[in-house]
Amino acid sequence: MPTFLRSTLDRLYALSGATAATFLIAMLILIVLQMLARWTGEVFPGAPDYAGYCMAAASFFGFSYALNRGAHIRVSILLNSVGEKSAKFLNLWCFGIATALAWYLCFYAYRMVYWSWKFNDISQGQDATPLWIPQLSVLIGGIIFAIALTDHLVHLLLVGKDRIASEKVAERNQDSSDQHLPNSEAGDQ
Repeated sequence: MPTFLRSTLDRLYALSGATAATFLIAMLILIVLQMLARWTGEVFPGAPDYAGYCMAAASFFGFSYALNRGAHIRVSILLNSVGEKSAKFLNLWCFGIATALAWYLCFYAYRMVYWSWKFNDISQGQDATPLWIPQLSVLIGGIIFAIALTDHLVHLLLVGKDRIASEKVAERNQDSSDQHLPNSEAGDQ
């Protein structure tokens, strides 16, 4: 894959992770402000709704970053117990299904945003926010996640391995621990 494209995708995933972190901080601030408002007898209308929007945005923006860092739950016990060809097939199958489902989600998220905008749908809470605004984070985060899954699928097809970082770190840690053992013990592992 060209270096420019690889670095652009990696920056996109990092930016998506930073955006997710920003929404988590915004959610924390909203909850603290709502607590302070209750303690002082004031009303902060719509705070729970805005915190919910921030939680949804943090989740969807965090998906692609978490995928690349190996933070998604992935059962590798099966992959480790089968041969290399079977593991590659299982990986291809899983990434293929996940990629298809992610793009399917994007299609319907786009329709949800479009129709909310077209009908001027607003939330039923005290905030009366046009729903297409918080729904847009689901669409954008979903698109970035679908791009990340497609990126991993293409990389798996071309190179034979995915790009999930935690597995690479585990392999490097194993290699470096072998270097510290005497030659007879390193060969036995």
